[in-house]
Amino acid sequence: MIERPAAGPLRRLVVLRHAKSARPEGVADHERPLAARGRRDAAAAGRALADMDRLPGLALCSTAVRARRTWELAAAQWGTPPPVRLDPRLYHADVPGLLDVIRETPAEVETLLLVGHNPGFEDLVLTLADDGLDNLLDRVRATFPTSAIAVLDWRGAAWRHLLPGGALLTSVTIPRGKR
Repeated sequence: MIERPAAGPLRRLVVLRHAKSARPEGVADHERPLAARGRRDAAAAGRALADMDRLPGLALCSTAVRARRTWELAAAQWGTPPPVRLDPRLYHADVPGLLDVIRETPAEVETLLLVGHNPGFEDLVLTLADDGLDNLLDRVRATFPTSAIAVLDWRGAAWRHLLPGGALLTSVTIPRGKR
């Protein structure tokens, strides 16, 4: 039996899938840039997070070019972006790998933003959420497209206590920038 730690402060995990990428011939997957739509959508994701009052205390971002650029364009929409850590472990990570990274987050961070990739991000949201408001879990199961933002709330003394099924999926947004 897994012992759950005592409840702590409200913590928020914001999961942002990178924006739409281009697929130029001869460019390695890790080096793929954002497409024009991706650049618009990444900025829209930053505005959406600000409008939802979901700005993080720390951002963890994949080292892939498309994820880094998504972060840069989203964070440019905020007055003062939080610190960001580029972490190569987020590139094509599975759920156990993502949880390892998340659980290293300092306890003083209450809202954490992850910027990275599917299928790991969709799987992470579905693994962590024991429930969701309205039909949010069904929406994520149906699709978690580029630029999608999922917000998971949970209570815990430290990020190392985050367990599968330990969070509530409170928001799913798919921001799209205008041409």
